[in-house]
Amino acid sequence: MEDITASDIERFNSKIKKTKSCWLWTAPLDNGYGRFWLNGRTQISHRVSYVLIHGREIPKGFQLDHLCRNRACVNPDHLEPVTIKENVLRGVGLSALNARKTICKNGHQLSGDNMYILKRGGRVCRTCQINRVRRWRAKVSA
Repeated sequence: MEDITASDIERFNSKIKKTKSCWLWTAPLDNGYGRFWLNGRTQISHRVSYVLIHGREIPKGFQLDHLCRNRACVNPDHLEPVTIKENVLRGVGLSALNARKTICKNGHQLSGDNMYILKRGGRVCRTCQINRVRRWRAKVSA
C-alpha cells in the first residue's frame, strides 16, 4: 500500500468498534467485508489493518484468513496470511466440508487403500465404486 498518513489512520480507527476479541468494522460492508477509501481507491479494511499493524504487505499469492470466522473483523491478531487453497479448506463451503470427510455416505473409511482420487480432483470410496460396478454389470447382463 502506498503512503498512509496520520489522518488516514485516524479516519480508519474511527470506523472500528473494539469488542473483547474482535475489532468490528462499523462502516459499510460488501459481502461481509469492510471497505475503506485510501489513496484514491477502495481497499478491503482487514487488509489495511494488517498492513498498518504489521508494517508489511501481505505476501504475493496469499490471502488473509479470519481466524475468528468474522468477515467484519479487522483485528490483525485474527488475520493470518495463507494460500488460497488453505483459506478455502479452513472454511465452511462445500469443498472444505468434503475435504474433511473421513467416511463415505455408506460408512466406509475414506482413506488409504479404500480411497481413489479422481483426475478432476474428487475422492471416491473404492468399496462403493466396486459395488456400483457390480450392480451395473448385473443389471446389464440380466
